[in-house]
Amino acid sequence: MPIDPARALAAAPMTSEFTWDQDDVILYHLGIGAGLAGATDPGELAYTYENGLKVLPSFAVVPPFAAMFGINQVDGVDINLMMVLHGEQELDVHGPIPTDATVTNTARIVEVQDKGKAAVVVLEIDSSLADGTVLFTNRFKIFARGEGGFGGEPGETVSITPPDRQPDAVLASPTMPHQALIYRLSGDKNPLHVDPMFAQMAGYDTPILHGLATYGAALKAVVDGMLDGDVTAVGSYRVRFAGVVFPGETILTKAWRTDDGIVLVAETEERGEPVLTNGLVGLR
Repeated sequence: MPIDPARALAAAPMTSEFTWDQDDVILYHLGIGAGLAGATDPGELAYTYENGLKVLPSFAVVPPFAAMFGINQVDGVDINLMMVLHGEQELDVHGPIPTDATVTNTARIVEVQDKGKAAVVVLEIDSSLADGTVLFTNRFKIFARGEGGFGGEPGETVSITPPDRQPDAVLASPTMPHQALIYRLSGDKNPLHVDPMFAQMAGYDTPILHGLATYGAALKAVVDGMLDGDVTAVGSYRVRFAGVVFPGETILTKAWRTDDGIVLVAETEERGEPVLTNGLVGLR
């Protein structure tokens, strides 16, 4: 059986190291659309200029990303990566993220859900400084088609529903036709986002934008549009990936202030197709 839940859950954690500096942070911000609102706008320069540089919390997906693609190195996991979808992303930010650091990523399988025709594998990764301080924790929820039916538990499904009223903000994030070419330099070299022939094999007319680029663009929209640009106000951030963005489209993020934080959904302006659901930004 490709996934042996008992072995996967008992497997020793995988560890890896990642170092970043200001240029890596700026490159990430450019990859999610920073600067498009005005190259010399003070608010945009805070993401793109080393003088006064801040770090959007969603940058935290970059340091452990290679560990996510190394999921088949976990004992008990041997899945066809061509049949894998990134279902959900959850992030806990334990404090301000520095503009340069070296972290150790500790990755472990914390849950394997049986969805019948598919399995959901939850890979949790803590990223820690040399003194043991955990900067952030990612949970990549990987939807592995064809890997279910092993008699396991289906797992809990968390539904985050927007309030039954008009959103408090509708925030537009334009993307560039070549944005995926920039974002991929942060570490996601999947040819789906650059190679037209590969994209067509996957069922798309053209390459699609990285889901985690959309994830970052929506958070930037909320931080800038509802939190006065304060990146330290974000304590957690989760979404479910519901659709795709084609580079050059505009992402519309609808956001509601609630007692739990800021609930969000996102869609494409041009096609009206949902791209992010079940979104929640937890505030400090």
